[in-house]
Amino acid sequence: MRRRDFIAGLLLTTAIERAQAQKAQAKLFRVGVVSSVSPRAYHFWAAFEQRLAELGHRDGDDIRIEFIALGGDLARYPSATAELVRRSVDALVVSSSELAVKSALEATKTTPIVLVAIDFDPLARGYIASLSHPGGTITGVVAQQAELAVKRLAFFKEAVPQIARAIVLWDSGSADQFAAIKAGGVQLNMTIDGYEFRNPPYSDADFERALTTADGARGDAILSAASPLLTAHAKFLAMLAMRQHLPLSFPHRDQAEAGALLTYGINLDSMFRLAADYVDRIIQGAAPADLPVQQPTKFELIINLKTARTLGLTIPYSLLARADEVIE
Repeated sequence: MRRRDFIAGLLLTTAIERAQAQKAQAKLFRVGVVSSVSPRAYHFWAAFEQRLAELGHRDGDDIRIEFIALGGDLARYPSATAELVRRSVDALVVSSSELAVKSALEATKTTPIVLVAIDFDPLARGYIASLSHPGGTITGVVAQQAELAVKRLAFFKEAVPQIARAIVLWDSGSADQFAAIKAGGVQLNMTIDGYEFRNPPYSDADFERALTTADGARGDAILSAASPLLTAHAKFLAMLAMRQHLPLSFPHRDQAEAGALLTYGINLDSMFRLAADYVDRIIQGAAPADLPVQQPTKFELIINLKTARTLGLTIPYSLLARADEVIE
């Protein structure tokens, strides 16, 4: 080998090694994530990481994701969020429960917070100043679940016109949804009764009690509010509802796959992909106060015809034609 080629090769190798060393020494942007019930591998968190990768951010490359799943124990929100702040994360991603954002605001006054508000309205409850100018350290994605719940009730009534009385399952985080559903029931000439779940995390036994109380037994159908602690038991609740020959409605497509007759709500994957966009903007130096809060635009109506046949129901073709997916 000629001396000149040898030196050129040596210089190239040195340059590559230097670049790799600089990359290894570069500070990783640390993203702290608290999830109420779902493990990191769950599909919407996978969608979150996939979107980050599309934007050029991979865990262990230029970012580090610190993930804590609470397993339904909401009482751990404050300690889990405080732990992430102690780890000096550069941004927090909090989802679902109102306690998530409360805990984040108690844990830090400076760390940017990306909120994925699935079952409460942060604007109505004063956590942001407005959708266009949230102010403070919070921005993110907000689902208007009260409005979606009323529309889902209307779809449910259209699917099963004979429903005269529905039992709504709700908890403290979804109280505004229950109020909206009760008002919507008046417009649909339906009686709405509620069963409030308290003292999370809930157990299968809690759901069994809900469906065997006097209130539960006299309903024609069951509708669950959007709450991660309620939807986590969708499969068991679908089994109980089938046993009592009651049609069941939930907010998200996962619950239709679990056996609910009808679901209508946001596409969770798209919502968490939007959250990844916010993290990308913050990595680039944007301040949360300058990033308008978004509302999801992708909604899904899913009908489980297998469940309908088991219950002896005939779903109107006019509704089937508008469904995003029909499970055979």
